[in-house]
Amino acid sequence: MMSVMGKASEAGLPLMKLVKLRGVPILQQLHLEERLLRTSSDNWCLINDGTSSPTIVMGLSGKLSELVEVKPVLQDHIPIIRRFTGGGTVIVDQNTIFVTMICNKDAVSNVQPFPRSIMEWSGLLYNKVFEGIADFHLRENDYVFGDRKFGGNAQSITKNRWIHHTSFLWDYEVKNMSYLRLPAKAPQYRLTRSHLDFVCRMKEYLSRSEFIERTIKAIGGQFSVKSTGLESIDVPSVSEYVHTTRLLTEKEIQETSCTIQT
Repeated sequence: MMSVMGKASEAGLPLMKLVKLRGVPILQQLHLEERLLRTSSDNWCLINDGTSSPTIVMGLSGKLSELVEVKPVLQDHIPIIRRFTGGGTVIVDQNTIFVTMICNKDAVSNVQPFPRSIMEWSGLLYNKVFEGIADFHLRENDYVFGDRKFGGNAQSITKNRWIHHTSFLWDYEVKNMSYLRLPAKAPQYRLTRSHLDFVCRMKEYLSRSEFIERTIKAIGGQFSVKSTGLESIDVPSVSEYVHTTRLLTEKEIQETSCTIQT
């Protein structure tokens, strides 16, 4: 990996700071991403290998009643987060691997600060990650092997910067999928497939460590990658910054349940 980084630096590629995490709670991760997007001027890549307990994460404008099976979520005390980016609804846990890229708008040549341009660039990047591994494609806004999804994406674009983050299903619990409803607005290629028929497990194709190594190598082809620790990130603390990303209260979820019943 050092040789890749060295070549990138010699080629005059932009600097990207890499932060490798393990098991950081998804709310903490999203809060950090939001602060890095809005208060830092550096390019960042965050890789979080798994999170803590199962958590549902919704896009900024997602409607709870249309996306989540509210009654079992309340019964099983599954937390729900509304994140600061768009995109769909996912349930994440220790078997989810998260990769986030936060870039200045001029950091990547030929990438315009628009959703489709960023998505197409990401598809090319991950095509290198999965080269020789499986039949990888970018289908609409999803990463798939064949026609089965294993990576969901979301983005946010500001005046000078953008974020593209992905939750990768290295594995999943079948029960967790039952907390999600079939969305009214689904990718065309999904057809009417259930969650279990629509998604696949990355672990059937490569190990967690190999995926992370290949991802860092692919990023190193376009950036000069510098590893840094969580403690050295110089952005406002959680208490100093008002985040858009937040944990929904039980009252909010209960009110949605009452609305559905009536």
